[in-house]
Amino acid sequence: MSWFSLITGRRDTKTATRDAIVTLRQQLSMLEKKEEYLKKKIDEETAKARHNSVNNKAVAMAALRRKKAHEEQMDKISGQRFQLETQMNTIESANLNAETMQAMKKGSDALKAIHGNLTIDKVDTTMEAINEQRQIANEISDAISNPMANGMEIDEDDLKQELAGLEAEVLTSTLAAAGHVPVHSPAGKAPPEAIPEEEDQEEAQLKELQAALAM
Repeated sequence: MSWFSLITGRRDTKTATRDAIVTLRQQLSMLEKKEEYLKKKIDEETAKARHNSVNNKAVAMAALRRKKAHEEQMDKISGQRFQLETQMNTIESANLNAETMQAMKKGSDALKAIHGNLTIDKVDTTMEAINEQRQIANEISDAISNPMANGMEIDEDDLKQELAGLEAEVLTSTLAAAGHVPVHSPAGKAPPEAIPEEEDQEEAQLKELQAALAM
């Protein structure tokens, strides 16, 4: 089926639906007018029968017969009007359903166009690639921000020994500036014995200096 035929068919369906509803409403309007006319005639025949019920019973009976005929015709018209109203409501409901389905179809087509060739597998693959690249970026950032991570192995014992040597140099310089130089002997040899009074004085000054540096 061509697009032209499809579009033409939709237009023909809409036109037929509209024409049917218009025709039904026109017929309903005509039946309502007929009902109003019959009601009027029933009222007239009822009044005529009441007026002649005593003096002219034959006229009264004829009026009642005509009244009964009008009532029967009115009942038929009422049934026809009910059928027309039901059919019109059914057509309007069906037309509303069709328009709703067309709107939903357009929405579905729009979603298909938006998603295109996108599938859940492709989404999962893309998210895995994003997470992988994010992890690589974090690792690179950590490597750049850590200047010590350049393949060098640091010996903590060497650092502590170097720090102790620096501390000894600072203490020696400070004491030398004060005129009291402690005697240092080579490693592995015992220092010479000093005079007890001078040793106590130097030890006291050394403790004061260490306390001052620790502050």
